[in-house]
Amino acid sequence: MTDRHGDEFGLDPGPAPWPGQVASASTTPAPATTPVVPFGQVGRTEPIQTRARRHAVQKRRGGAGSLLRETVIILVSAIVLSLLVKTFLVQAFFIPSPSMHDTLIEHDRILVSKLTPGPFDLRRGDIVVFRDPGGWLTNEVVVDPGPVRSGINSALTFIGLYPADANKHLVKRLIGLPGDHVTCAGPGGQLTVNGVALDEPYLAAGAIPCEKPFDVTVPPKSMWVMGDNRQDSADSRFHTGDPGGGSVPISNVVGTAFVTVWPLERFGVLHNPSSTFAGVPDPS
Repeated sequence: MTDRHGDEFGLDPGPAPWPGQVASASTTPAPATTPVVPFGQVGRTEPIQTRARRHAVQKRRGGAGSLLRETVIILVSAIVLSLLVKTFLVQAFFIPSPSMHDTLIEHDRILVSKLTPGPFDLRRGDIVVFRDPGGWLTNEVVVDPGPVRSGINSALTFIGLYPADANKHLVKRLIGLPGDHVTCAGPGGQLTVNGVALDEPYLAAGAIPCEKPFDVTVPPKSMWVMGDNRQDSADSRFHTGDPGGGSVPISNVVGTAFVTVWPLERFGVLHNPSSTFAGVPDPS
């Protein structure tokens, strides 16, 4: 059934155009389901919200990758720097025994300058760290930390982030340089270097300079070392029967200790007691 305009009954054709008005596409609303394509995006059917989410994900992934690269670069640089410092400048060690009381005690962490010997010369009175010349540490008890911990410790020690293992190094005070004549008359006597008796303020409380007499001349390229805790130090005096007569090759020296860094209550600079050896002449 149709009305008088000939349209289907029940459907509103909308208002008739005014006389002279021409109907056009602009007067007809677009279907609600037709996506609006922005200018310049013709042919792209991906919704704007989807593209925005994809770009955000890509940006996050790119940022995470950049952060990972920066972290790796920082870690590698820190390891390389630590290795260079440990190799050429400073190395950390820990004290395992009471032989240097009261200057150093067990479990102290010390820093050792590797510029001595080298650019700087060794001096009498220096606290030196040196590699075992052979047989000095055979009686030391070393606790096995296990393969995993041992591997980690070795790696950290290699790059300088962990104190060096005590079962490979010793720490003593340098008493005699090459050519020095070092003597001690025994209990009650003073230690002498090149004929000059030493006043040793660094000795442990109650310690005496020596309990047995000895008389040595330090060989070339070697040094004579003794612990500050004389009655509890297996130093040069106890190895007079070894090659070198108890003296240690200077080539074995790792460096000189200059500061205690741990524990914090033990923090302090390790000074050379220069006044003790001020009057000692050069060997004749």
